[in-house]
Amino acid sequence: MLDAEDAVDVAQTLDHSKAVINIAVPVLPRISNHTDFDVLRVHPQVNLQYVAPGADIPPCDLIVLPGSKSVIADMNSLRSFGWDKQIARHLRYGGKVMGICGGFQMLGESIADPYGLEGELPHAEGLGYLRARTTIEKEKVLTRKTGTLTIAGEKASVTGYEIHMGVTDSVGIPLIESEGEFEGLISEDNQVLGTYWHGVFDCPEALQLLLSWAGFTGVEGVDLDAERERSLDALADALAASLDLKKLWPEWELS
Repeated sequence: MLDAEDAVDVAQTLDHSKAVINIAVPVLPRISNHTDFDVLRVHPQVNLQYVAPGADIPPCDLIVLPGSKSVIADMNSLRSFGWDKQIARHLRYGGKVMGICGGFQMLGESIADPYGLEGELPHAEGLGYLRARTTIEKEKVLTRKTGTLTIAGEKASVTGYEIHMGVTDSVGIPLIESEGEFEGLISEDNQVLGTYWHGVFDCPEALQLLLSWAGFTGVEGVDLDAERERSLDALADALAASLDLKKLWPEWELS
C-alpha cells in the first residue's frame, strides 16, 4: 500500500476476499485529495472500488463523491456519465451516499462560480439531496480541524483538514461540531451526508461510525501508517535483494 501521489489506481489488485461492505468512489475527471480513501483501500473488510470515468457504478452499500479541482465542470461530467441517474437508483434501493468537499457541494442544490475561478462555467445545479447552496469565493480556506462527528445521536471524535474556495450555506442537521461551530449536513431521511473535512476516514472512531451508518458494524481497526511502513519495507527489501547497492553507493556502509 503505497501512496499514489496524483494518480488514482482504478485497477487495484489488493486482496478483499474478507470484505463485508462495498464502497464505490466515482473518479471525477478533476478528482482531488483521493488519499481520503487510502484507509478504506487497505481495510480488509472493505471492498473499495474506484469507478473509472464513464463506467457504471457497481452495486454497493455506499457511494462516496470525492473532492474536485473544478466542481462545476465535474458536476457536468458526472451527469454526462449517467452517474446522477445511477446515484438516484442507488438511493431508491436504500443505499447511502456521502460527499467530501467538492462531492459535498455536488450533493447540494446549486454551485455558483461568479468570478470564474475554477473555469468558464458560472453555475451548475447540484443533485439536490442536501439543502445547501455553494458559491466559489476568492479566498481559499486552508485549516486543520478537530471536532465531534454526530450521526443519529451517536458521536465520535474526528480530525481532518479543509482546503476549498467554496462557501456553503446550508439548512438542516449538521454533521460535525468544532469549537462551537457546525459543519457538514445530513439529509432528513439519513441516507445522504456531506462534509468539507478531508481525512475523516483516517480517525478510527469516525471510521467506525461512518461505516456503521452505511450498514456495517464490527469494524476492525486499521493502522494506515503501519501499513505504509510495511509496504515501504517490502519495497526496500526487494530492491536490496535485486541490486548491488554497494556498487551504486560504495561510500555507504550498508547492512
